[in-house]
Amino acid sequence: MAELKEGDKAPAFSAKDQNGNTVSLSDFAGKDVILYFYPKDDTPGCTAEACDFRDNYQSLQQKGFTIIGVSTDDEKSHQKFVTKYSLPFTLISDEDKQIVEAYNVWVEKNMYGKKYMGTARKTFIIDGEGVIKKIIDKVDTKEASKQVLDLLGV
Repeated sequence: MAELKEGDKAPAFSAKDQNGNTVSLSDFAGKDVILYFYPKDDTPGCTAEACDFRDNYQSLQQKGFTIIGVSTDDEKSHQKFVTKYSLPFTLISDEDKQIVEAYNVWVEKNMYGKKYMGTARKTFIIDGEGVIKKIIDKVDTKEASKQVLDLLGV
């Protein structure tokens, strides 16, 4: 699959959130979306990133952003993660890996010499027209929201 670039149309998706509701990218037409991909619920880096978005949620909302997190964890795992850390935004379950593949973030990883497939940590900022404005390849988990705002100059 071709690497997505800034200026590309964001791939459409529909999937279940932590509450079992179907969420589609088209639901957010006219709004700027921070679509962030992360490897696994309740792991140190993913928790730091989610909590940073939580802690800055109000200011991001005031600037017009909607936050959506995506991982291949199931709805139940997302629900526990949301409850444990009081996350005020949507987490999408991509168990069939259609979204991670469409966004080209399902990649080969290497840990301690063992190769496996997993989700790359990556953030896409999508405008109200559904176009990718910015892509953050090297996410700073403790400063994820600041990275977004700095990149956009807001």
